[in-house]
Amino acid sequence: MGQADERILSTLVRERISATIFVTARWLKRNPAALAVFLQNPDLFELENHGQNHIPAVDRPTLIYGIASAGSPQAVRQEVEGGAAAMVAAGIPAPHWFRGSTAKYDLSAIGEIRAMGYRIAGYSVNGDGGSLLGAVITEKRIASARDGDVVISHINQPTHAAGEGVAKALVDLKTKGTQFVRLEDVEDTGDDKTTQ
Repeated sequence: MGQADERILSTLVRERISATIFVTARWLKRNPAALAVFLQNPDLFELENHGQNHIPAVDRPTLIYGIASAGSPQAVRQEVEGGAAAMVAAGIPAPHWFRGSTAKYDLSAIGEIRAMGYRIAGYSVNGDGGSLLGAVITEKRIASARDGDVVISHINQPTHAAGEGVAKALVDLKTKGTQFVRLEDVEDTGDDKTTQ
């Protein structure tokens, strides 16, 4: 849930840095001003599905980082479809990608999500440790990104120090000549049949 981190959002807009932003239904309700910025900049932002209630898309009961999983195929479907429905209701084009809470899945849930027509987004660089890292370490992690990396960071925790590091790292990378792209702008690859 959380609020929009203006340090990151304003940097993306000011520097004209493209990004794929995964949103939950809960976050959309709390952040209409940020949603308006995203929708006013379709050349920069691709909005994709992060679920209805930020529940891990695992179809058996378990805890992941202390968060209860969806726990059943029906609950996984509700998490995915509920997120997509909220996006469309908010005026966002229908999503094509899904990234569940915690980025943890089981293979059966991957199959279920793919059967709904979604590709599952992963990442290769954990930029901010779930927004829990300090600014300096966040900046260093994101600065380690190489050509083709997918960096995950959070734009929903404006009171966390990590946001400062995300914003600074984006500018640093742009200064070095890094080209930023949205998921929709690249050919997808993956394993465990996540994107095939």
